[in-house]
Amino acid sequence: MAQHAPPARGARLGRAVGARTGSGSTHSTVNGVVLLLPGASRLSPGPMRPLARALARAGGAEGLVTHMVVHGGDSAREEQAGWAADEAVRRYGDVPVCLAGYDAGGLAALRAAGHGAVNSVVVIAPCLTETARADPPEPVKQLSGRQVLIVHGTNDARSDPEASFRLAARAKKANRSTCRFEVHSDGHGLREHQPEVVALAVDFILGAVFSGRYSRPVTDALAAPPPLGLRMPLASGFGKSLRR
Repeated sequence: MAQHAPPARGARLGRAVGARTGSGSTHSTVNGVVLLLPGASRLSPGPMRPLARALARAGGAEGLVTHMVVHGGDSAREEQAGWAADEAVRRYGDVPVCLAGYDAGGLAALRAAGHGAVNSVVVIAPCLTETARADPPEPVKQLSGRQVLIVHGTNDARSDPEASFRLAARAKKANRSTCRFEVHSDGHGLREHQPEVVALAVDFILGAVFSGRYSRPVTDALAAPPPLGLRMPLASGFGKSLRR
């Protein structure tokens, strides 16, 4: 009988969205898992829920399951993200896991990326302002071997976008499979260009978890040397005419 992963002092997985996993279906239909790590404030939810719905539509038929990680208790968010990855492995077996986080959840995704089941990380408006001044700096070695996407609004007043650029530049040295997109004129919540941000994340996640193929802008960003591939502008209307 499978053992439950030990709880991380209050964390739990929300309802599965995507591939069928309820009664009458089997876990063999699940070929990949996305764990969504929300921000610290309920007043600024960011694009996590729209992303969950978009992933269910785009990846459900391929066996993609998405869970929101519901935080609770006093354990560190990266510890809870690691627990969630353990729980995904317990439920679904040896399938690739993507950590997708916003705000404080983005920082947790970065820090938990070294988990053995994680093959990709999507980081949206990561809360790096305080850690940017840390000595030593935020580690990046755990990102080696993962597909990494960072997205940040250039008008973010809560988390300095230049901090995520500097982290991406260090990550690129340890891992060529790192890219970063800038959302010009948008703020921390990325409300003005939410459809484009969601479409970009979906394109990246499906490529990283399943096909290894990406849209042209993502392919170009991954291939371009710094700083070009780390300051890639997210085009208005991205996703409307994607061909995978």
